[in-house]
Amino acid sequence: MLIVALSALVPRSAAQGVNVTGRVIAHDGANPPSVISAVVWLTPIGQQGSDPPDVHPMHSVLRQKNKAFEPHLLAVTKGSTVDFPNLDPWFHNVFSLFNGKKFDLGLYEAGTTRTVHFDREGVSYIFCNIHPEMSAVVVVVTSPSFAVAGKNGDFSIPAVVPGRYILHVWSENSLPEALQALSREVEVNETTNSVGTLRIHETEPAKTQHKNKYGQDYEPPSPNNPVYAQP
Repeated sequence: MLIVALSALVPRSAAQGVNVTGRVIAHDGANPPSVISAVVWLTPIGQQGSDPPDVHPMHSVLRQKNKAFEPHLLAVTKGSTVDFPNLDPWFHNVFSLFNGKKFDLGLYEAGTTRTVHFDREGVSYIFCNIHPEMSAVVVVVTSPSFAVAGKNGDFSIPAVVPGRYILHVWSENSLPEALQALSREVEVNETTNSVGTLRIHETEPAKTQHKNKYGQDYEPPSPNNPVYAQP
């Protein structure tokens, strides 16, 4: 089960908005609660299906280092750009073919960077065409009020304008219908506020081997090929 405890704290100035905080904890029905990687965001009621006027594009970075993406989970607003610098001493080929933004950055060497414009709302699962162990997720939202839970499960959504919102939660190992069931109306105001507890059954991590960008199995690395160089 997934538990999200959400509260709104009184700000110093109402004009600055309300600091909405909470903690995300995972349950699978058998093991003790554990921290889960998740994105939490608030969509103003009455603006469903359209972008709020105060949503501004961001410029973020998703690094490739030690054959891993850093961070693994990134949340940005619609229209944002994300740089993909290669900080490893070998080639990478970043791509995404599923659900959200679809792109293929091609082979690029150490010390170089490619950039992607995330112009649609949704979830993009990102891989490297050379190293199958590399994966990341970019969640694109159409709200300025969002946060990624930290390593201890805590999150903080700053400067939320008082009003009525739909609360959304996304986590990598939860089914879409379970995540949809978490959405509910909340009201943010200058007094202490809580939406109580949200619960979801978490599925097993999606660790099945994915295909490369051609829809084929990955080739074993070759020590004589610099593209597939190992540390």
